[in-house]
Amino acid sequence: MEKELIRLSNIVMVYDGEEVLRSINLSVRDKEFVTLLGPSGCGKTTTLRIIGGFETPTSGDLFFDGQRINDLPAYKRKVNTVFQKYALFPHLNVYENVAFGLRIAKLPESEIKKRVLEMLSLVNLSGFERRTINTLSGGQQQRVAIARALVCRPKVLLLDEPLGALDLRLRKDMQQELMRIQKQLEITFIYVTHDQEEALTMSDTVVVMDKGVIQQIGTPEDIYNEPVNAFVADFIGESNIIDGVMIDDYLVEFCNMRFPCVDKGFAKNEPVDVVLRPEDIDIIPYEEGHIRGWVDSVTFKGVHYEFIIDVGGFKWLIHSTDYQEAGTEVGIVIKPEDIHVMKKSEYSGTVGDYSSFSREYGEDMDLSESAEADEAAEREV
Repeated sequence: MEKELIRLSNIVMVYDGEEVLRSINLSVRDKEFVTLLGPSGCGKTTTLRIIGGFETPTSGDLFFDGQRINDLPAYKRKVNTVFQKYALFPHLNVYENVAFGLRIAKLPESEIKKRVLEMLSLVNLSGFERRTINTLSGGQQQRVAIARALVCRPKVLLLDEPLGALDLRLRKDMQQELMRIQKQLEITFIYVTHDQEEALTMSDTVVVMDKGVIQQIGTPEDIYNEPVNAFVADFIGESNIIDGVMIDDYLVEFCNMRFPCVDKGFAKNEPVDVVLRPEDIDIIPYEEGHIRGWVDSVTFKGVHYEFIIDVGGFKWLIHSTDYQEAGTEVGIVIKPEDIHVMKKSEYSGTVGDYSSFSREYGEDMDLSESAEADEAAEREV
């Protein structure tokens, strides 16, 4: 295991009397790809800015390679940043944009040329040296920004939602490119995103945040398969989260039935949250189901159908490749290994029921149709 490179110890950040980071404790290893993941306003970008030296924490300590660096200015840190807005210089060509930091450092021209060409090769932009910035696509501009950040050979690269301005196909391509670059250069990446799939795809470690607090730290597999509370379970992928009671080790009750499970360590008859992922639930004939309900809605998603199943007024989300018509009565079967039991938290009861799912989808459609009507009216005028 690589050594610890960065440590945040009891970091607190207060803006205008509001605590936006609350006792953040985080360790980042050398050569690790760490993603800070969470909704807008959760504190992930503030955390990144503290590491980069753009903000000074209200209290707590930041260590880099064992040295406290709270008061070390950004330009003296072995860290560089790529922002969502790339901040490239429009009056400079690709070569000069990448060379900018090296010229500030007054490196010899031969060393500048060597490093710039190496970086452009690394980001697959060889031959683009004389191109102007405004002739590049969004993806190419992002590659220039990455090359400019890496050419000074930082020990850590901070990336603040760098793929946010790209379309879906290009985002996926650039995810693979960033992973390749990180492995090839063997440096630490700390990446900020609100995109769950992006975090799960790219990271060695995912740090899930909400309301200025780290909710869970773990591998993508741990975060997805073993969420610690209802917020993490709901934010990372989709989850049915149901009130339950842990009767005993390996036995949980929900929906007025008892189910064997693989969880233990709870108090007898402890109230719990039960997580069931949509892809882990099987739809079977009505009379054979552990649980029974009816199909409220069906949406075709390409590789599977997305069903909303009404079970006694609680709406379950289920993914299946077997088509069921809306209004059909169906059974549901659940295997012990597909049940995940969590302790109750402040998020309990606020997420995991898809009762509003169909209504929200309908509202989105109405808004879309209204927008189209407005555009049509404008064209007529």
